[in-house]
Amino acid sequence: MPGRIEGAVAVITGGAGGIGEGTARRFVAEGARCVVADIQDDAGARVAGEIGGLDVHYGVKHAARVMKRQGSGVILNTTSTAGVRPGLGPHVYTAAKHAVVGLTQSVAPELGRYGIRVNAIAPGGTVTGMTAYVTTGDAANLEEAQTKVGRTAPLGRPGAVADVANAVLYLASDDAAYVSGAVLVVDGAAEVIGDRAGRFTDMDASLVREAGRRLSPGGAISS
Repeated sequence: MPGRIEGAVAVITGGAGGIGEGTARRFVAEGARCVVADIQDDAGARVAGEIGGLDVHYGVKHAARVMKRQGSGVILNTTSTAGVRPGLGPHVYTAAKHAVVGLTQSVAPELGRYGIRVNAIAPGGTVTGMTAYVTTGDAANLEEAQTKVGRTAPLGRPGAVADVANAVLYLASDDAAYVSGAVLVVDGAAEVIGDRAGRFTDMDASLVREAGRRLSPGGAISS
């Protein structure tokens, strides 16, 4: 069976590891040809050697020039949950990720007339080498990172590279043919709405327990 993006050509930046590498491998498995770009030359060459060719990144501006001529294309930018909600990262990081969201939503209507869709993906806490380094001080300690990141996750586990790659695949495929200017949050409800919703559900549960204690066996509320 042909893949979901059979014959497509994808330029993936940061493809030498983590989410970028996972996405590149998933895209190739779904029939795409991938251009892998990364400042980590050796790691990038390794991934490219295993899945396909190595080239340079075009960026939104230059990718759009090519896509305009062909009358179609998909541009996907990577932001973060810090790009849609403050307080999830340092100020500079938050500002940069908000800028990615703004650029995505500014460019989407401009390029839509050329048949080009522009969306952003906003991963939450995802277990990668970078996450492991931040949480444990050791980029190779994925096991401990998974435990730490997943400790309070509503779904009972942290995000995996495959979770993000699947979301990217959706936005790149014809399944998302009418989706443009969107920011797809992939965080298992852990960050963007998680703690706020958690405060409400915890409060709600405590109220239910209190009401239960006040109810007499006959159903009347005791004083």
